[in-house]
Amino acid sequence: MEDREIVALYWRRDEEAIAQTDRKYGPLCHALARNILTLREDAEECVADTYHHAWNAMPTQRPERLGVWLGRVVRNLAIDRYHQNRAQKRDCALTVLLSELEDCVPAPQSVERTVESAELGCIIDRWLGTLPLEDRTLFVERYWYGEAVKDLAARAGTAPGTLTGRLYRLRRSLRRALEQEGITI
Repeated sequence: MEDREIVALYWRRDEEAIAQTDRKYGPLCHALARNILTLREDAEECVADTYHHAWNAMPTQRPERLGVWLGRVVRNLAIDRYHQNRAQKRDCALTVLLSELEDCVPAPQSVERTVESAELGCIIDRWLGTLPLEDRTLFVERYWYGEAVKDLAARAGTAPGTLTGRLYRLRRSLRRALEQEGITI
């Protein structure tokens, strides 16, 4: 079923929308949630919350790319759940993942920074467009989808240490690109 047809089901308040969403985007949503959360049950709840959010949001929104929209929702819900679950723990994989980006992407610390985050997204998108497809895919899989370095290295046929160095160079390149645009880290 096409995205526009699924969105139309939501707008008609047809419960089949959830089933079609799960059929088409369930694997993506589950993979995103599992990459961030360690417990399968938490990931499943996060995906269910995503479908609930979709059900409630659709009457006012009509996303053109449903998979991208759902990905953003499930990722944000999973990160929120992660922070809830790990308020006292600091040694989880997501903490490592986010700390890798701390030195090249500024954290929103004010209302002004929050407004600038859309501009930051555009700058990062332009930077990604300058990368070879393999580097762009690697960066997105690591820092958007939260894929583990060992899994990425296995798929790329390289050692995890080699891949870690490559990711470091990509982050350094991003930092330089942001600084050239006047973004202070």
